[in-house]
Amino acid sequence: MPKPEPRQIEEAQIPTKALEIVQAVKFPMLATVDVDQPRVRPVSPVLTNGFTVYVANLRSYHKTQEIALNNRVELCYLDQDHNQVRITGRAEIVRDRALLQEIWDNNRLLEHYLGSIDNPELVVYRCVPARVIFMQEWALNYHEVPIT
Repeated sequence: MPKPEPRQIEEAQIPTKALEIVQAVKFPMLATVDVDQPRVRPVSPVLTNGFTVYVANLRSYHKTQEIALNNRVELCYLDQDHNQVRITGRAEIVRDRALLQEIWDNNRLLEHYLGSIDNPELVVYRCVPARVIFMQEWALNYHEVPIT
């Protein structure tokens, strides 16, 4: 079987392509560390601002304890064409009430599951990017993406 040829993409287009993938993929994978064991699970971001991604969580979920002990995380977005964007950074708890209200108001499922923004189970993480990389399907070349 012949090796697939990746579509050509200009270096200048990579940041835009990476942002398009982050916007299009609804369930990226979140990687955390459980003491000495990596853990990965799909998440549904509640807000995305460039490469800064906000993820809602329940305080009782195990990833809450994992992030409390080691807040280094990575999000991996994989689109339908197998292009990927990986955002490596740190997760921090959002405490800004106005931002939490904005997230709450724009994500009606939170109310369905939690009833109130003041439910103590609600935790929202801001995943602050330290590194973003893009890989086009079959090219097997990673490209650093400037963080804006």
